[in-house]
Amino acid sequence: MVKKVDVSAAVITRPDGRFLLGQRAEGTFYPGYWEFPGGKVEPGETPRDALVRELSEELSVSVREAWPWLMREHHYEHAHVRLHFFEVPMWEGEPCAHVHADLRWQQAGAFTVSPMLPANGPILKALSLPRRMAVTHAGEIGVDAQLAALDRALAAGLRWVQVREPLLDAPTRRRFAEAVLARCRAAGALVVLNGSADEARELGMDGVHLSAAALAALEARPELEWVGASCHTREELERANALTLDYAVLGAIKPTATHADRAAIGWERFHALTRELSLPVIAIGGLGFNDLREARQAGAHGIASIRAAWGEAL
Repeated sequence: MVKKVDVSAAVITRPDGRFLLGQRAEGTFYPGYWEFPGGKVEPGETPRDALVRELSEELSVSVREAWPWLMREHHYEHAHVRLHFFEVPMWEGEPCAHVHADLRWQQAGAFTVSPMLPANGPILKALSLPRRMAVTHAGEIGVDAQLAALDRALAAGLRWVQVREPLLDAPTRRRFAEAVLARCRAAGALVVLNGSADEARELGMDGVHLSAAALAALEARPELEWVGASCHTREELERANALTLDYAVLGAIKPTATHADRAAIGWERFHALTRELSLPVIAIGGLGFNDLREARQAGAHGIASIRAAWGEAL
């Protein structure tokens, strides 16, 4: 019988966005492979307690802040492992390789080390997903005003846009989407279409953002680089997770004009709904990008905004 093991893993980050990886030493499972630092959760420990202890023992690092992020299960030959990933943005000490053969700082999408442990593939992709999503509303403020706001936001560093335009007629919506795509391409920003996978593919978008209704009808993940969905319940989140979507958007966190009839769930409920999922969850609803820190403390990968995204400095 394969034993089940809970493991805490740390995404230790520097201000420049780089994160720390360790190379497994000889005499361990998968020697030479790279992994996120961490270790086994001992009896009586919480995953966070184990994280703090392991980083002290393995790296001589003292954790000052750790945020819950993702949970991933993987079946190795020797064990069924549940990996509890935490983001560690605040820590003290110079990392030392007490148990690893080597340590390296890496940037998402620009790795200089390999191979990685098999369970980490989706984690690496999630780390390349921006933390701020801006959702368009040209149907409310006008196409020209929205494109001007987009230009300003891209110049200020925005790198993720969702084109969501239920109020535009089809020809105008298509022209607008093409204009957004061209601007995002020039800026190196990710752009997804709120609509069908076929339309997103036809337009050449990076991906598609599905409604909760579309998610419910989905039988298999669309063949696009990035696929996400709007969710409102744990069941919808679990469906997105099971279909291996790349992200989900959950809200509303606070009261919002877009869905004035929908009760706000708040951060405590957000955390409860999103615990131990393998996909990043983006918080939305009455939020601005200055809420990002609070969102990540609650386990969110990032923030999505509609109105606030186009009026705030990034």
